[in-house]
Amino acid sequence: MAQQMKKLAKETAMYGVSSILGKFLNWMMVPLYTYVLASTAEYGVVTELYAYTALFLVILTYGMETGFLRFANKNKEEAGKVYSTTLIAVGVTSLIFASVCIIFSHPIAVALGYPGHSEFIAMLGTTVALDAFGCIPYVYLRFKNRPVKFVALNLFAIFVNIFFNIFFLVICPWLMIKAPNLISWFYNPDYGVGYVFIANIISTASVTVALLFDVFVVKFEFDKELLKKMLKYSLPLVVLGIAGTMNQTLDKILFKMLIPGTTGAAELGIYGATSKIALVMLMFTQAFRYSYEPFIFAQKKDKNSLEAYADAMKFYILFALFIFLGMVLYMDIFKYVIQHNYWVGLKVVPIVLFSFIFQGIFFNLSLWYKLTDKTMYGAWFSVLGTVIIVVLNIILVPTYSYMGCAWAAFSCYFVIMVISYYFGQKHMPIKYDLKSIGLYTAVTLLFYVISLFIKTPYTVVNVMLKSVLMIAFLALLVKRDFPLRNIPVINRFFK
Repeated sequence: MAQQMKKLAKETAMYGVSSILGKFLNWMMVPLYTYVLASTAEYGVVTELYAYTALFLVILTYGMETGFLRFANKNKEEAGKVYSTTLIAVGVTSLIFASVCIIFSHPIAVALGYPGHSEFIAMLGTTVALDAFGCIPYVYLRFKNRPVKFVALNLFAIFVNIFFNIFFLVICPWLMIKAPNLISWFYNPDYGVGYVFIANIISTASVTVALLFDVFVVKFEFDKELLKKMLKYSLPLVVLGIAGTMNQTLDKILFKMLIPGTTGAAELGIYGATSKIALVMLMFTQAFRYSYEPFIFAQKKDKNSLEAYADAMKFYILFALFIFLGMVLYMDIFKYVIQHNYWVGLKVVPIVLFSFIFQGIFFNLSLWYKLTDKTMYGAWFSVLGTVIIVVLNIILVPTYSYMGCAWAAFSCYFVIMVISYYFGQKHMPIKYDLKSIGLYTAVTLLFYVISLFIKTPYTVVNVMLKSVLMIAFLALLVKRDFPLRNIPVINRFFK
């Protein structure tokens, strides 16, 4: 069992290099955008349009990532056929989507309130299509246990994106002052936020070309009957995925409808920037997910699998609570990630962080309906979450602005987490260590409440006093669950 946990931790760390480091580097684009873009409303454009792209990415992959892992692990001798069938299906639908976005870019842009920038729609549509197709080679790398290449390709895409963001938003404006003739033939200083989308499509196209080396690794064959079986398994996951993504993005899509005009755009920009600070938690959850999903399918036949799932849940929650405390206790430092104009929205960060924790626990709990082929349960849970998000946003946002968005997301993930646990214990009872989880959660909340009363005029003093709380939490972790003698490298200093 310990060996299984070590393997899961090792692969989580490997995928975490690309997921956490990559998202961290992209996260560092937030200060660039907030300091360089002309207003919070311009960042609101980025927040809204990327909310749509996240939603359509889930639709275009239609659960085939999990479907591929399920069927490839079920019969590994047929993994090549499963892979090629998945590639062809997702490739065709992605091509159709990109074509529609390009052909109808103008009416779509008008409907979204960007009549003068139909190219935004064409670029983002093409980017999403390429991303959707690229998801399949990526999941194939996970299936083949090749985290190093997965990491390398992910980081390559991220560095290309960062380079062109800096090039268009920092270097080009500087060159327009120092040597305008060098770039005046292609650079428009008034295009602003449009260069964010240009950098994105260049990055996605580059990594798609690189992924082609992992596309032509199997004999291409299309099995229609196999696709039907995969779709029967995966389509409920589409509902789950769409609803899950809508639970993360729908508030940003609805926001301008509930608070129209420039005020809505500006408030949305503030919410988008401040909630990005909480993405550290989502980075950790994503890294864990990349390794955990193949892990649960691989462990299905192990007689000790239920114990392994319980241990994985416990350690996920422990690390998530550690990250939560690290973020909220040192907010006096993290707030400098964004321009001071956005600081008014920092109060949403703790709420969003806990929303992400609930989301991660919900994902952990999803193993029971994935392993028992009852994926429709996950779909219904996520649909319920979407209903909660919509209703609470409509009720709360007109009065409480983005704080209403934050509490709606919190409520959504809390409810579906509890319901998933209830049904999971009926269909696949797992003895989770609720006592330890409850203790750590209570201590985390207690330390957070104490930190709210630490308000001296001196930032250094605040940080030092809050560090005492962080050290106390670490001491509890070491004493109960992470003895120093069991931690590599450190253990050589402790018996």
